[in-house]
This record gives sequence, C-alpha cells and structure tokens, in this order.
Amino acid sequence: MLKQLIQKLPPHIRFLSSVYFCGIVLFTIPRLILLSQHGDKLVDVPGHIVWQALWMGFRFDTVVSGYFLLLPFLLLTIFAFWGKTPVWMQRCVQLLLVGLYSVGLFIAAADIPYFNYFNARMTISALKWADSPELVSKMIFQDVHYYPYFLLFFFLTGIFAFIVSRLMRKYLAAYSDRPRPASGAYYGKLLMLSLLTAILLFIGIRGRVAAKSPIRWGTAFFSTYAFPNQLGLNPVFTFLRSWVDARKPGNQQLKLMDDQIALANVQRFLNIVPDSGFASPIARTVEADTAIPPQNVVLILMENMAAKKMGIFGNPGNLTPHLDSLAVTQSYFFRNFYGAGIHTYNGIYASLFGLPTILNKHPMKTTESMQAFGGLARALRQHAYQTIFFSTHDEQFDNMGGFLSTNGFQEIISEKDYPSDEVLTALGVPDHYMLNFALPHLQRLHKNDAPFLATLLTASDHGPYVIPEDIDFRADSEDIRQQIVEYADWALGQFMAAARDSDWYKNTIFIFVADHGSNIDPVYDLSLPYHHIPLIVHMPGKLQKSVTMDGLGGQIDLYPTILGLLQLSFVNNTLGIDLFRESREEIFFSADDKLGCINDSLFWVGRPNGGESLYRYKEKDRTDWLKKYPAETKQLKTYAESMLQATQWLIDQKLVGPQGANEQMSK
Repeated sequence: MLKQLIQKLPPHIRFLSSVYFCGIVLFTIPRLILLSQHGDKLVDVPGHIVWQALWMGFRFDTVVSGYFLLLPFLLLTIFAFWGKTPVWMQRCVQLLLVGLYSVGLFIAAADIPYFNYFNARMTISALKWADSPELVSKMIFQDVHYYPYFLLFFFLTGIFAFIVSRLMRKYLAAYSDRPRPASGAYYGKLLMLSLLTAILLFIGIRGRVAAKSPIRWGTAFFSTYAFPNQLGLNPVFTFLRSWVDARKPGNQQLKLMDDQIALANVQRFLNIVPDSGFASPIARTVEADTAIPPQNVVLILMENMAAKKMGIFGNPGNLTPHLDSLAVTQSYFFRNFYGAGIHTYNGIYASLFGLPTILNKHPMKTTESMQAFGGLARALRQHAYQTIFFSTHDEQFDNMGGFLSTNGFQEIISEKDYPSDEVLTALGVPDHYMLNFALPHLQRLHKNDAPFLATLLTASDHGPYVIPEDIDFRADSEDIRQQIVEYADWALGQFMAAARDSDWYKNTIFIFVADHGSNIDPVYDLSLPYHHIPLIVHMPGKLQKSVTMDGLGGQIDLYPTILGLLQLSFVNNTLGIDLFRESREEIFFSADDKLGCINDSLFWVGRPNGGESLYRYKEKDRTDWLKKYPAETKQLKTYAESMLQATQWLIDQKLVGPQGANEQMSK
C-alpha cells in the first residue's frame, strides 16, 4: 500500500525525498564516529539520553538538509508544472546538490578533530586564521592524525555523488522530454502535493512546529550531560548560524549590559577608586613599597600545558618531572590559576596586556587592535627594561609580530631568524632549539647593563607532533601525545640547566605559564581543563623554599603581579590584580562564544545561543543548580559580563594604552 502511494508521487518529489534520506544517513555517520571516539564520556549517561541526543541530531540534520533541498525543490517544481525537465536542468540540480552536500560533509568530517581539540562544534571561529592559509595548511597536512578525516570526507562525498546520479536516472531521466497530461486533475494533484512538500520542507527547516521560535543551539541542550548535548548539534548548522549571527549589526559590538553599569561593577569588584587624573575609569596608580635592584624576567608561555598534564596536579604518567621539580623548588606555585581562553592568542594577549578577549574576536587582528595598548612590555620599557619575544614559528601568524612590536617589544625572534634546516614543521623549530637559541640573546642583553624582559612561546605540544631524533631524549610513553609532553618538559629542563650556569640566573624571575590548557576529560561543554593551567614563579635568587598559593588567579593578573614582584610603580589600566597584594573571589574566561566564571565552588557557564548553567565543579557534578542558587548565579554572571563589557568600552574609546592612563612614571 505504502509503495503504491509513493509511486503516485511526482517524480521530482520522490527524487528529492530519496536524496533527503541519503543525506540524513551520511550526516549520521560522522556523528556516530564522534560518539565512538568519546564513548568514555557516556559511562554514567543513561541510555535514553544517548538516544535522545541521536534523535536531536536527526532534527538538526533535517534542518540543514532542508536548506540544501530548498532551491532544487523550487527549480524542479517549476519545471514539473511546465511539463518536462530538460537534461540541462537535471544536470544543474545534480551539480547543485553535490556541491551543497559536499561542503556540508566536509564540515561534518572536519568537525570531528575540531571537536576533539576544542570541545565545541565548529563555528566561524575556525576561520580566524584564514589570512594564514599556508601555515594552517602545513599544520593540517603535516599531521597524519587528520588524514582519516580527509578520507572520510572523500568517501562520504563519493557515495553521495554516486547515489544522486543513480536517483537522477531512476526518477528524472525518463521524464526529461515526456509530455505530462494536460488535465486539470493532474495539475491540481501536482499543486496539492507540491504545497504539502513545501510545508514539510518549511517545518524541516524550522526544526520545530512551535510558533514562537525555530530550532536553536539551545534546543540541543536538553540534559545535564555536556557531551550528549553537543552530540545532537549539526556542525553545518552551528557554523552557518554563527556566521549569520556575527554579521548582524547588533552583534558587531559586544552588548551584554549598559557600559556605565559594567564600568561601575568593575570598579566595585576590583576595589578601584576612580582617579580623575586618568581618562580610563579603571586606571589606578600602584606605588612600589620599596625600591629593589632591577631583576630580569623570563616569561615562558608553554603551549597546551594543562594542569592535568602535570604530576603535581595528580597526573600519574610522570610526564613533567622538570616542571614538577620547579614547582616545589624556590618558587611560588599557584594551584588555582586559569587561562583566559582556548587559543594561543588568548594567552599572549591576557598574559602580556592584562585584558580578556571579547567573545568571538581575535584581539590582535581586528581593526580595534590598531591602537596603542598598555601592558607588561610597555610598562617595563618605562623603567629602562630591554624587551624581546621569541616564537618558534612565523611571527606574522596571529599578527603576533606586528601587534607586539607596536606595543613595547623591541625584538621579535621567529622562524625567519633560524636556519631553514632546523624548521621541522609548520610551527617552525622544536622547543629545545628555540630555547637554546634564546640563551646567547639573553646573555647579550645582560651585558648591556640593563634588565630585560624575555617572553618565549613554545609550540611543540601542538600538532603536527615531531620529536627531533638527534637529541639526547627518550620518551617513556607510547602515545605520541604524551611523548610530546615529555619532550616539551625535557626541553624546559635543558633550558633551565643551561640558565643556571649563566651570570644572570640568580637575578632573574622565571615564570612558567601555559598559553592555554587542553581538552582532557571535560565534564562540561565549557571545558575546565582547557582553562586550568599551572603558574610557577621561580625565583632562585630570592626564595629559599617554595610557597603554594591557593587563591584564584588568571592570566590577566600576570602583568600587575610581575610589576609587583619587581617593586615598580606603574598605572594599572587592566582588569588584572597583583596576586600577592590582592585576592580574587571569582575568575572568568571564555571559549570563543562561551563565557565562564568560577568561584571557590561554583562554575557558571553562559552560552549566547544555549542558555546558561551553574555547576558544582569541584565535585564534577553535572546537575544544573541555576534555579537553586539564583543569587550566586547572578553574581558570577554579572562579574564575567561586566569585565567583558568594560573591556569592550575601553577598546572602543581607545583608552587601553597610554592615552587612557599616563604610564610614564619612572621613579
């Protein structure tokens, strides 16, 4: 009976229906692969939650498929009323379908490694490096871990193209020149079925039958389990939705709350007494307690070094013996320190300039960044410091070189300065080579009889992973992702061993901090391990034993904390505090479009397209306590949103640098 009914449908509707079901199956395959790769996250998840996530995935796949089928449906329907579908139109529809679905299947395949790395479905954040296609391409093609996903894309696209060709011959080819009946009954039936198909297509695109709102990102967040919630999303939907949202006039500038309310909140949260002498309402003078002899600063931004990788935080793999040793030897060791974001540029920007990244923006590449910023290097230049920055790779990546040179760094050492045969991957030279290369430069700066700030950005713990063979290093782990952590730690150990033999060693503060953490066993969709990072302030010439610091802190606090350690007067025009003089009740961070804020027990997550949640993160509790603790929710949300909104205002008003606060206070 059903077969007879289907056979009575117009050929173009049968064709498009078959294409729809084919697309649904092919979109489901990457979702099942993602599910299989994260099966460990489903150990405590009830089975019905997983099935509901897959059903949610079917709904989002239907939305995407509806958009893909809309234009082919309109074209084929018009020609159905005309009476025949010429071969050239069939070919156009075939090419259109294969083109649209190939793009969708590429995003679906690429989304798997993207999710594995960022713990988020793909958005336009993936395009932030579109202006560096050569370097990004090298990073991808030099990492064999991406190859299976290329094969997956070609496999799925090939299957789809083959099936569409077969369906075209089965349903449409025979009707290319055959005249249709000219009776009113035929056209009445065609009109009725076309309208019914259009209604179903409209419902599919909307994703819901409710009148108030179509399907949104937040629809997928139906449970308290982070992975199933994200499993239901279609990455084509999240990518295109984020692209559309980013281009809405109201979303070009952050508008979480009124600017003046945000600024007043920041003043209250950070105990800032407004100084009428400064244009910036958050600028405040910090006077040094006593004058001490100048000390050098070596700041090492360690790629991908999550707290969870270190033995001192409980990792049983003995991956970081050198860092673990430093943490307990003549150092201040911060246990509850958090990175500002999930990208290297977040870590550079927050650590050196004391500012958070505005949601979904690249702070060093936007037109807003074309102004003078304050920050660590500029402040130390006011105290006669020499400043130098080392990178393993091309300094133009992330616009690092241009931004840092404009804002206080006198020298940028990068891939252009290393021998070409030492450049092993798209990320340049390996860590140990850059660190060794830096030593004679630091000795040169030391001989100039002026203190120096040296910032060194490592990169080996980022794919493509390559461990040099001509070095005295042997990993104990079998997994390359653990081996590379061992190597990065070994390279730091070699650097510190060489530094101890230098005559500037004991007069130097060594600071070890990650640019960001890693997506290791996340419990929530805003991954805390991606933000929880180590901070080790190693002071061999000043400390006799180590001191553990348990208070909350973040990368935005590094700049004022370092100036405090150096006992230098300055104007703090940042959202950071001196962690030795002040304390934090909360710290906030972001992951592209998500915003998070924690205190000593609660974790608030804000999703622009998916609502908000409140968790007891120390117990790894997935229960959403949002309604149970409204006051605490409001406090954390207001804190985080005020900080970002105030930052947006300062940037808009061009008050983030010397123009907002007179930093020329050498004393």
